[in-house]
Amino acid sequence: MAVIINMPRLSDTMEEGTVAAWLKKVGDKVEEGDILAEIETDKATMEFESFHEGTLLHIGIEEGDGAPVNSLLAIIGESGEDISGLLNRSAAPAEVKEEPVAKPEVVSETAPEATSESAEIPEGVEIIKMPRLSDTMEEGTVATWLKQVGDTVEEGDILAEIETDKATMEFESFYSGVLLYVGIQEGESSPVDTVLAVIGPKGTDVDAVLNAEPSEAKVENSAAKETISKPETPNTEIKSVNDGQRIFASPLAKKIAQEKGIKLADVKGSGDHGRIVKKDVENHQPSHKTTKTVISTSTEEVSANTAIAPVNLPVGVESTEEVKNSSMRKVIAKVLGQSKFTAPHYYLTIEVDMDNAKASRSQINSLPETKVSFNDMVLKACAMALKKHPQVNTTWNEDTTRYNHHIHIGVAVAVEEGLVVPVVKFADQLSLTQIGGSVKDLAAKARSKKIAPPEMEGSTFTVSNLGMFGIQEFTSIINQPNSAILSVGAIVEKPVVKNGEIVVGNTMKVTLACDHRTVDGAQFLQTLRAFLENPVTMLA
Repeated sequence: MAVIINMPRLSDTMEEGTVAAWLKKVGDKVEEGDILAEIETDKATMEFESFHEGTLLHIGIEEGDGAPVNSLLAIIGESGEDISGLLNRSAAPAEVKEEPVAKPEVVSETAPEATSESAEIPEGVEIIKMPRLSDTMEEGTVATWLKQVGDTVEEGDILAEIETDKATMEFESFYSGVLLYVGIQEGESSPVDTVLAVIGPKGTDVDAVLNAEPSEAKVENSAAKETISKPETPNTEIKSVNDGQRIFASPLAKKIAQEKGIKLADVKGSGDHGRIVKKDVENHQPSHKTTKTVISTSTEEVSANTAIAPVNLPVGVESTEEVKNSSMRKVIAKVLGQSKFTAPHYYLTIEVDMDNAKASRSQINSLPETKVSFNDMVLKACAMALKKHPQVNTTWNEDTTRYNHHIHIGVAVAVEEGLVVPVVKFADQLSLTQIGGSVKDLAAKARSKKIAPPEMEGSTFTVSNLGMFGIQEFTSIINQPNSAILSVGAIVEKPVVKNGEIVVGNTMKVTLACDHRTVDGAQFLQTLRAFLENPVTMLA
């Protein structure tokens, strides 16, 4: 059955997109995950992948042409399938809306009024839908509402914090008015383009507005009535800030509190609606009384138990907790599972002599305002080795193998909810210090959830380094559409044999996970080892 694909919203401010290039032509076979087109938004040019399988039957927007979000972009279905009905429906939506009027005897007295209202959204009223804030985002979770139903909203105000599969972003309003309706509650997830909120003049009939969107009004109407009939809800939520439930705080306040080890539940907010802001955390004076009381109570209880119960008798309460998976965690699980079960992985491990690398790093870092890590040296060595072995810098596309002539290296960064992979673009053209600066900046953005989607896209090879955690050797799952990923372990001081004698040496194990369909990685690892064991060759 044919599926209509509309122009996606690839950024929070995107109103229209331009097709920079079509990577598939009418008649081509399309697999789920194939890149259909490159779409230019108001912020960047992004690859748009297909979530459907079939044959590309129709292209609605030609290369170089622009169109608003939700315009007909393409149709995918079975080869030879008749799509004239879909094209006619897309071209003449007005005819479909007139059908209910043809049978007035079936409709009640008030029905014609409701139908006419639903045909057109009142002037000054705006329906805001869940935006697509990243190229892979399929659904979003409302982490926090910063405005409540009945609040006045100005253009530029932050409406909510939305959690995507990659980061938590502040979503601002592009309209002024009163927040009339909230379609997705805090902690709830919904697909992209679901009704998120309605903004308009005070007193607007929200039911009539939602009836203008038949596919979503049925689901949301009851929630709208309940929300509008309870104006006290904002006050109730504000009171819950410090009662162990929802924490109403800005992202920066959360970050500072985490760094200082402060519990947000103990902080009194001074912002709008009791929201905790930066200055509240910085000025917070923790109290130690509660801690002392708890410790004293716990000691007495332990002493009592020790006196009564036998030493070998386990005492405790079994407990479990169900924690909702975040959007980021669900997407990571989906992508890694797809990679592991579709790409035939195999692994190659070598041990690298790091004596010269340690000496070279010490000399480099002795220079003023210069700081280079071992990870920076690994990235530089990988970039240079990829130039010599382009087969590793490829993407498998079933019928073809794409050789990437540019080198964009993804760097796996651990965050609270999983892993993100910022990308160092054109790594082969950067010096060691430039690579170090880029990685430091991108990692900081990733950990604070301020990294932009374009900064995590387009990798052609990936490096995952767990050496700083003392991990000596491990394997990674390939970050598709890459063909390989390098796992880097810790540098270990141990006895080694050099020139027939046992001496103290420094070695590091690296493991290359390869897609057997595209990569034979043994020669790549030999070249990588040569660069790392002779760092002066990377400075030429």
